[in-house]
Amino acid sequence: MTKMTRIAGMAMALFVATTGVALATPSTQIWIPSTDIQPYKVVHLGIDNYFRASGVPKATSATRDANVMDIGPTVGILPFDKVQMEVGFDYLAIANDPNDNHPFSGNFKIGTPEDSIFKYSPAIAVGMYNVGPSQGANAPGIVSGQNIAYALIAKTLPEMGKIPSLGRISAGYYRGAKGALVDANNFNKAANDGVLLSWDRTMSEISDKLWMAVDYMGGNNVDGALNLGFSWAFSKNVSVIFAYDIYKEKALAGNNTFTTQLDINFP
Repeated sequence: MTKMTRIAGMAMALFVATTGVALATPSTQIWIPSTDIQPYKVVHLGIDNYFRASGVPKATSATRDANVMDIGPTVGILPFDKVQMEVGFDYLAIANDPNDNHPFSGNFKIGTPEDSIFKYSPAIAVGMYNVGPSQGANAPGIVSGQNIAYALIAKTLPEMGKIPSLGRISAGYYRGAKGALVDANNFNKAANDGVLLSWDRTMSEISDKLWMAVDYMGGNNVDGALNLGFSWAFSKNVSVIFAYDIYKEKALAGNNTFTTQLDINFP
């Protein structure tokens, strides 16, 4: 499952991490980054929509648009099998001033697939996302540049006789900007790190087109969430994720969302 990325060194734009879902991601599971990387010269376009499951959270008095849209390309840039890299950028629209004044962000990822270092070695990936200049935090959510750095490992569980693989397990850690990722109960306190966990599997017993996943991002900040969903591949190059997002800190992130994520690869 993939979405949008661009190399941090370009620092090409500003991003506002809002009082709502925080997007601008590299290749992902549903919410968190994955160890998957776009192949060389393959251009990926991701179009993600997040629809609020209910209205304004009781913990706030804010008024906000219910929907969030994120669109952006990713492209693989290294012609190697054992070391791969993708870069990209995002345009995020939230229809909630001042967030839409800074809609762009960049991200990148570099890594190596399973079994590439030695037999049975896990996939490894490191990268950054929500990359942009920080403007500080005058109020929760009115910030830019989460500048999240992360590292992940992933391993597909082996088949055991007639028992098929139970899927892939991923685990990692992230750390972001202190001014952007603050504690839900104390806006002067940073809550800018946490674990990344996921399980995903192609449900070949039903159809090779069906993929399921659960992922989790720790941290008492706007990004902390548990996400459950599935994807259906309509063709070799087109798939859609359907998922439900449960936010840990609704005072920052808003109410839970339903998401649809359209993924298109060229060629």
